[in-house]
Amino acid sequence: MALEQDVGSDLASRLRLSVVRLNRRLRSQRADDSASLTHLSALYALKSCGPLTPSELAATERVRPPSMTRVIAALEDQGWVSRRDHPTDGRQSIIEITRSGAELLAAEASLKERWLNKQLAELTEEERITLAKASDIFDRMAGS
Repeated sequence: MALEQDVGSDLASRLRLSVVRLNRRLRSQRADDSASLTHLSALYALKSCGPLTPSELAATERVRPPSMTRVIAALEDQGWVSRRDHPTDGRQSIIEITRSGAELLAAEASLKERWLNKQLAELTEEERITLAKASDIFDRMAGS
């Protein structure tokens, strides 16, 4: 039992460090340095969820509304989001990603995937099959 815990702990540590390193390398592949990771995260949320109120976006991103207000202002200044009146609540507005914001996300994803494809091309077929299986496992783990 103790041996299994040591093996599990070692695997957990190795996986954590590997994921952190890979994430760091992927994050370094940037299309536009003027977009912070916080900005990109908010844009991805809007792309995934659709138009949201500032409060909903703050909740989705797990930040306080005043922080999200600053993020939205910066995104508006860059033309990556637009704001319109809420249809039923005059105190609220609706934030949505613009074409420019969607293009930024597409460029970011493209750079990251090109870098990753280059790395994958240097692996053996067996290694790529192993990573495909690991990807399914990671998705399952992340869903729990």
